[in-house]
Amino acid sequence: MNTDQGILSQIAGTLAAHFDVLYYIELESGNYTKFISTVVIENLDMPLTGEDFYKTAIGNSPKYVHPEDLERELTLYDKDEIARRLNEERSYSMVYRLITSGKIVHVRQIYIMCDDGKHFLCCIENIEDEYQLQEEQRKNLQSVERMARLDKLTGIKNKNAFEEYMQGIDERLRNGEDLKFGIVVCDVNDLKLINDTRGHAFGDEVIQMTSRIICDIYKHSPVFRIGGDEFAVVLTGSDYENREQLLCTIREESEINGKTHTGPVIASGMSEYISDLDDNFDSVFERADELMYENKKSLKSANLSNDFRKVEEQKAITEDRKRLLDKLFGALYTIAGEGYVVLNDLKHDYSRWSLPMISDFDIESEYMYQADRVWHDLVHPEDIKAYDKAIEKLMSDNAEVIPMHYRVRKSDGTYVLMHTRGFVLYDNQGNPDYFGAIILPQ
Repeated sequence: MNTDQGILSQIAGTLAAHFDVLYYIELESGNYTKFISTVVIENLDMPLTGEDFYKTAIGNSPKYVHPEDLERELTLYDKDEIARRLNEERSYSMVYRLITSGKIVHVRQIYIMCDDGKHFLCCIENIEDEYQLQEEQRKNLQSVERMARLDKLTGIKNKNAFEEYMQGIDERLRNGEDLKFGIVVCDVNDLKLINDTRGHAFGDEVIQMTSRIICDIYKHSPVFRIGGDEFAVVLTGSDYENREQLLCTIREESEINGKTHTGPVIASGMSEYISDLDDNFDSVFERADELMYENKKSLKSANLSNDFRKVEEQKAITEDRKRLLDKLFGALYTIAGEGYVVLNDLKHDYSRWSLPMISDFDIESEYMYQADRVWHDLVHPEDIKAYDKAIEKLMSDNAEVIPMHYRVRKSDGTYVLMHTRGFVLYDNQGNPDYFGAIILPQ
């Protein structure tokens, strides 16, 4: 190769600050000289000089290129394609992965046409740090975007996500898709009154409880919190097919909550998309919203929400009782060893859960009202009757300790067999005061 080695060495020295490997190649013949080769990419294993860059590189690639990138990387050594692109673009590049010393390294390979039109430079730079930084930025951006679509209080999708979903449906309708969907609009009765009389912290707890009820009923549809006390469900799949039954379920549960003072009263209205009637998503939503307000008036006329507020005022745990709960929980946790622990103040239906339970079973909080329903929902359907029977026996027979065996759904969706020793503590009048359990996975 007729080259001025001194000039090329100066060029190589200048480029060394930017690249890890540098080849000077004659385009037609493939004759090449390698000027830079760092330790980071030492496994390229090509001689310092050679007569056929293309053939040597193709033979060497399988030794160091990541198998998933190999086919794409090999296109870099098509002589005709290199000549065409360099004549048109003067330079171009490709990013791929190397496996060097057992580690994956992202690299960028750049081709640059020399001024004589007969030679080109092949430059390879290690961009692993750059790639990792971009990945971190991408993940951070995704996290920010995801958080922008999530309601902080309930963890479900928020109004921004709802509007995006609505726009997507409208786009599909404009494209002529034959869609089947419905909308359920839900609203918490008397939330303002609850906030004014009990404070916003308790109001937040009511909203969280409402969110759980709606999500538990509409398991196969996206649920959104679209306002302070307003929720929307877009019915899809089996939830759409069973929409009438599910609407009855949420209304029956709301009525029971109001009569038994065990939870929030939720007004609801439902409407389905009708192709001959509805031009867009919003028209379906408006009908559902109107029906929700009709249901809201009906529930208010029965005065169910006010009953819920008064009883909850009576049931709300005092600071003294909460401190006593923490003290008893600490003693129970000390003797539990490796087991999960839960302790429930029966007078206020307020419980404390051990932190491993929160993590392993996706429990919402360390402290919670109505813990029995939360845990009950996790019990395997085939074990519910036996579980309920054991709890009933424990509460009615004045039994101090009862062993129970049943399966519970973990946060990953799998079930684990539990051995539970449940017990009841009584007050000075002989009334049930606390229910506790030490739970051991089998």
